[in-house]
Amino acid sequence: MTLHPTIAEVTARIEARSAQTRAAYLDRMRRAIDDGPRRAHLSCGNQAHAYAAMGDDKQTLARDAGPNIGIVTAYNDMLSAHQPFETYPQLIRDAARRNGGTAQVAGGVPAMCDGVTQGQPGMELSLFSRDVIALAAAVALSHNTFDSALYLGVCDKIVPGLVMAAATFGFLPGIFVPAGPMPSGIPNDEKAKVRQQYATGEVGRDKLMAAEMASYHSPGTCTFYGTANSNQMLMELMGLHLPGASFVGPGTPVREALTVAAAERALHISAQGADFTPVCDVLDAKAFVNGIVGLMATGGSTNLVLHLPAMARAAGILLEVEDFDIISDVTPLMAKVYPNGLADVNHFHAAGGLAYMIGELLGAGLLHDDVTTIAGKGLSRYTQEPMLEEGKAVWRPAPGVSQNDKILRPASDPFQPTGGLKQLSGNLGHGMMKVSAVAPERHVIEAPARIFHDQDSVKAAFKAGEFSDDVIIVVRFQGPKANGMPELHGLTPTLAVLQDRGLKVALVTDGRMSGASGKVPAAIHVCPEAADAGPLARLRDGDLLRVDAVAGTIACLAPDFDSRTPVTADLSGNAHGIGRELFEVFRKNVGLASNGAGVVV
Repeated sequence: MTLHPTIAEVTARIEARSAQTRAAYLDRMRRAIDDGPRRAHLSCGNQAHAYAAMGDDKQTLARDAGPNIGIVTAYNDMLSAHQPFETYPQLIRDAARRNGGTAQVAGGVPAMCDGVTQGQPGMELSLFSRDVIALAAAVALSHNTFDSALYLGVCDKIVPGLVMAAATFGFLPGIFVPAGPMPSGIPNDEKAKVRQQYATGEVGRDKLMAAEMASYHSPGTCTFYGTANSNQMLMELMGLHLPGASFVGPGTPVREALTVAAAERALHISAQGADFTPVCDVLDAKAFVNGIVGLMATGGSTNLVLHLPAMARAAGILLEVEDFDIISDVTPLMAKVYPNGLADVNHFHAAGGLAYMIGELLGAGLLHDDVTTIAGKGLSRYTQEPMLEEGKAVWRPAPGVSQNDKILRPASDPFQPTGGLKQLSGNLGHGMMKVSAVAPERHVIEAPARIFHDQDSVKAAFKAGEFSDDVIIVVRFQGPKANGMPELHGLTPTLAVLQDRGLKVALVTDGRMSGASGKVPAAIHVCPEAADAGPLARLRDGDLLRVDAVAGTIACLAPDFDSRTPVTADLSGNAHGIGRELFEVFRKNVGLASNGAGVVV
């Protein structure tokens, strides 16, 4: 199938924009590759320290007899998504030995849970943890004893941070190894209903706790289609997973076989193997465009609009918000997964999942097939699904028909003709909205503004009965410079209640919502942020605002708006407690949200 002209044009524009930075990046990577295997540059003393605890593998390592895999892991047993990784290193070591190689845990990276920190001070460290993860992974790989790497991570900031490190060490081959989603719990719409009932006082904390525990109930990733599962989709569309690896559940024979297969493949694509494939050759402009197409086709997380530009910069590629908007306009929304629908990722996977979706998008000319992946040349490899045969993972062609058209539809008959995200710009700055979960009649909201400087004040005003008319709620001083750009997902039940009461409601913020943002129109990531004297800092209560996802505009209609002096806010409360004092250097040096809100890239 011929590549869609818009996809070709956007890709060419990204390549032209990135020509200098990409060339410089590739030059660094080629020089590192030309240096040969990393261990060749270590002294005997260097190597003795690295191998001292390796037991029977010592001699294999000392003789440089086979590839050595570095494992970078986000394991901890507080996060359900990462708890399964506890047993992966031994599986990987055993698989490497059987195939003439070795493997070592190079180091761990922090992995915080946005679900635990939602609405808490710790959420102000969440976005910055991505850059800390990149730094921690770099420390792990800096020992320079590895011939390829396996990256064990799943959730919100963990995968983007690991990708930033993998790109920085792009001369090394690398494979991302997921753990898979937990089994389905109570239906997501039932959980959302209880949250709204708690917000209005209809049920007590005991009912809320019971619903939450029935939803998040076992090892594995949360099953709604938020940032964590959007990450997994992304790794597959960008060729960093083994085909079909994203949504196989933990603790199953197929999942264990996929982990073993990843270790075997990591040996094979090392410089000592038969199919050398460094990460720098995988992460090119076409791979990032494929990732954006996947994001739009699935109605994925708004957080990826922040993370993808940061990941791309680590590989010398410059993405802009406009790229997402243009790709969204030509990408059909093919999936309905909560919060865009009632199904969860397990249902999505059973309906045909990514293998079916990739086949459809390739057939429609919306994906680049001519890419390098860790599985080999061509994204068409990812139209296959893993099966178990005599205890080993093998790949077979996936069914070419959706198994449930209420969850997954063909590109020719999608849920809607365009993707899930929309760029917004106007005299309030520029931001974006996830429209895939918002009813069409709510895509344009015009109403007076109520201004707040934190989400708790919004909840207090709601409890005091202050919202009785149409309103656009503005929560400003929530950007990366102000307080680390925490997610404001805790506002979702409150805003949904107001909307269900028949009010026209929207949110405007320089903060984040999350991959679980729901049915209320939300203009988020508004940039420049209020703490940078951005336009939001000139707003006043009662200003008439218009949020228009059809025209792609976000504006204050007050005639004197442009002449006002920006207000400032007392941000001293964000500077201390729960480790926030350690991140002052991040707040002072962070880049624009539109560029990925990066500190290290």
